[in-house]
Amino acid sequence: MREKQSYAGLDRFRIFAAFLVVAIHTSPFMSYSKTADFFFTKVLGRIAVPFFFMVTGQFVLAEYMDPQKRSAGRITGYLKKIALLYVIAVLIYMPPGIYAGHYQNTGLTDWLRMVLFDGTFYHLWYFPACILGVSVVCGMGRFLKMPQMFVAAGALYLAGLCGDSYYGLVREVPAAASLYEMLFSVFSYTRNGIFLAPLFLLLGALAGRRTKRMENIRLLRVLLALSFLAMTEEAFVLRHFKLQRHDSMYAALPVVMYFLYEALLLSDRRKPERRRGGRGKSAFLRTAATWIYILHPLMIIAVRGVAKKAGLEALFVENSLLHYLAVLAGSCIVSFMIALLLQGRKDEPFEKGRAWIELDQDALSHNVAALRAMLPETCRLMPAVKADAYGHGAKLVAEQLRRLGVDAFCVACAQEGVALRRQGISGEILILGYTHPKQFGLLRRYRLTQTVVDHHYAMQLNRYGRNIHVHIGVDTGMHRLGERSENVEQIASVCRMKHLVVDGMFTHLCVSDSDRRQEQEYTRSQAKAFYQLSDQLREMGLLPPGIHMQASYGILNYPDLAGDYARVGIALYGVLSTQEDTHKWQDTLRPVLSLKARVATVRTLYQGESAGYGLQFTAKQDTQIATIAIGYADGLPRALSGGAGSVLIRGQRAPIIGRICMDQTLVDVSGIDRVRAGDTAVLIGRSGEQELSVCEMAVAAGTITNEILSRMGARLERVVV
Repeated sequence: MREKQSYAGLDRFRIFAAFLVVAIHTSPFMSYSKTADFFFTKVLGRIAVPFFFMVTGQFVLAEYMDPQKRSAGRITGYLKKIALLYVIAVLIYMPPGIYAGHYQNTGLTDWLRMVLFDGTFYHLWYFPACILGVSVVCGMGRFLKMPQMFVAAGALYLAGLCGDSYYGLVREVPAAASLYEMLFSVFSYTRNGIFLAPLFLLLGALAGRRTKRMENIRLLRVLLALSFLAMTEEAFVLRHFKLQRHDSMYAALPVVMYFLYEALLLSDRRKPERRRGGRGKSAFLRTAATWIYILHPLMIIAVRGVAKKAGLEALFVENSLLHYLAVLAGSCIVSFMIALLLQGRKDEPFEKGRAWIELDQDALSHNVAALRAMLPETCRLMPAVKADAYGHGAKLVAEQLRRLGVDAFCVACAQEGVALRRQGISGEILILGYTHPKQFGLLRRYRLTQTVVDHHYAMQLNRYGRNIHVHIGVDTGMHRLGERSENVEQIASVCRMKHLVVDGMFTHLCVSDSDRRQEQEYTRSQAKAFYQLSDQLREMGLLPPGIHMQASYGILNYPDLAGDYARVGIALYGVLSTQEDTHKWQDTLRPVLSLKARVATVRTLYQGESAGYGLQFTAKQDTQIATIAIGYADGLPRALSGGAGSVLIRGQRAPIIGRICMDQTLVDVSGIDRVRAGDTAVLIGRSGEQELSVCEMAVAAGTITNEILSRMGARLERVVV
């Protein structure tokens, strides 16, 4: 089983951080030692919330910090999720708050302060702090570079520090004291989304973006210990001189959090998590930690109430440690139950349950590197992820490509581009085909780049009246889409249109797959026409910044024609359109996709009996047959019926018998021992020493690999291995 980068350490630490939050609100050591309790709750406990902010920064904000990869989809989704949790928590704590009299004599200004900054119950301040902090960081990102953002966030943290642990010094300065008193009329504390959250969100985002890290775990632990020791001393000095207005912020806290987070990430890399069960466990821990945070004040109320009724207040209320443990136990039990319920509702069907596609991430990475090596360093890949990434799964492929540094994609239509954006895919997305004028709004809303299919279409786009990013399609001989290359003035006029932001220009080579002399000459003539047009536009000062003409075969056969982008398609997935071409490049490219399905049943077909629709297959002798849970609705060509195709089971070929059905396929397993329900049948890929390629399937079906792959059904599960 392949191993992957794990964040299990972060997820386990979430639970510990949640335990610390419970401790902050229950003071577990107060019955024994005020000093010990101060250390546990006001020093160690203060790493909890910054840790939560850093996790948010890593997984929500990291990509947003790069202007080239920025996508508002993930940010919007996170803000909606955290706002929903906040609303749920507010509703949960409204009755206890009313009962306790928290909202008596509360005016509109007070409600605004609570909702926007302080939280409507004492621990709920975290949720508006997340919303406000993420908004502040995203606002910074639109105008500042990362170093400048850190300076700004650092300044905000310093200002917050002066209103928190160091307020005793600040209040000695009348002007500063007046300023902070004015601020405290707006919010009660500076540990909020303006002053506290941005710096830790940025530290998390930095951790998510950085590829090179400290590899010396011992050194990291030493630095963590030293910085934590410094923060501990700082906290006790401030306590001794009674300088703290509150104690959520320390000068050494950002340093502690930096080394702590690095240590956790390095530990995870040294102990990679196996895929099986890993994601489910991590999701469970994340959910449980969230609900421990939300519910623990209810458990405080419950423990106190039950203890009072049972006459056990001396044991479970006055004894602070037992009180903490009781609250923690109740919080964990309820939160784990909620996490289990939510996991049960959200879990996808069992992976590889019926029929599925496996995507080899190593093969994809290899192909990206191989294709890049064929091109000049200035030429960037713009992979075609249309038709659900040639059946591989657009979201999964795009996510893997983003990790490999690819930040531009092309699709066939607006719907495909919108789907990628909604799935959180950032970067440039070029629509290669036609978009109806009624859908122009989608282009702006989802930041999609539209192909100008001809001059008339450009005028339609321009008449929309709002700026739209475009690439100009140029027809150099395929005569499909694009303005003719000889119509220089019309193309130049497109570049001058007020509401078109022309980011690129491209043509398509229609016979670059052929090595025949006539087709080679035609390809060269296409390239010549495109270069001539480019030179003419350059002389006019109108040449768009990104030009491209290469697709898969162009990269392989004409690497010298590279431009600013290369629209690699079928080659990215490790195959080419024909078996001959695939064999030619088999040492350079590796197939990414395998297609597999379960054996549903195994039975005996007695001599003379027939099977399947039309009773097309009749057994000439007693035959063992297996039903495979895949059919033509999944993309298995019906042309493979009647023995034209086969599958691999237990490393041996099993011919397809009878007609392929919509959802099922029959195969002859007579010569294969111990075939049983639940076994894996391989339709594309390897089993034992045998291999079935998509090229072999395409030949048997009388078509090309592109068609086979792009017809893979949506109901097939797709798994990255």
